[in-house]
Amino acid sequence: MLTHRLFFAMWPAVADQAALADAAKPVMDSARGGRVVPCENLHLTLAFLGSVPEASLATLRSLAREIESTEPHLRIVLDRIDYWRRPEILCATASAPPSAASDLSESLKRVLVAARFTPDLKPFRAHVTLARKVRDATGPLVLPAVTWTFNAFTLVESRTDPSGSLYSAVDSWALCKPRGATEIG
Repeated sequence: MLTHRLFFAMWPAVADQAALADAAKPVMDSARGGRVVPCENLHLTLAFLGSVPEASLATLRSLAREIESTEPHLRIVLDRIDYWRRPEILCATASAPPSAASDLSESLKRVLVAARFTPDLKPFRAHVTLARKVRDATGPLVLPAVTWTFNAFTLVESRTDPSGSLYSAVDSWALCKPRGATEIG
C-alpha cells in the first residue's frame, strides 16, 4: 500500500523564508553542531499526520475544504529564537502568537480525529525549526522581528533524502472562503 508522510502547514512566501533565514544567521553561526534547515523548507506546522495511505488523500482534501479561519489573512511575527534542549533544535518563535493560528490548528486536528486520522495532538506552538541536532546555543538568542503573512494553509508531503527532508505542496486552501462562493466538484 502506497503511503505519504503528510502534514498541514502555513507555507510562507520565498521572500519571507529568506528574511527569516537572514535574520537568524548570526544565531545559527554561533550554535554548536547541528544541521541548518534549508531556507526553502522553513514553515509553521499546523497538524502533523505522519504516514497516510494514498487512498485517503481525497478525504483529506475534502476535510480541508471544510476548514475556515476567523481571519482572511493570518500574520505571525517571529521575534524570538528558542533552543529546545530535548529535541536539540533552534527555532524562531512568536512572543505573541495570534489566536487565529492556534484556532486553525485545533480545527484541523478536530476534523482529522473525527474522520479517524491520527494527527499529533500536542498543543499548537507557533515555531519555525531553523536547525536540528544542535548540541548547544552559546550566543545570545536574539532575532530581529520578521513578519510572515498567510492567506492559505497547505497540505505538505515530506520525503527523506540522504541530503535531508524534501517538502512538496500537495494542495492548499484559502483561510476564508469568498462570500457567495460555491464548491465545484
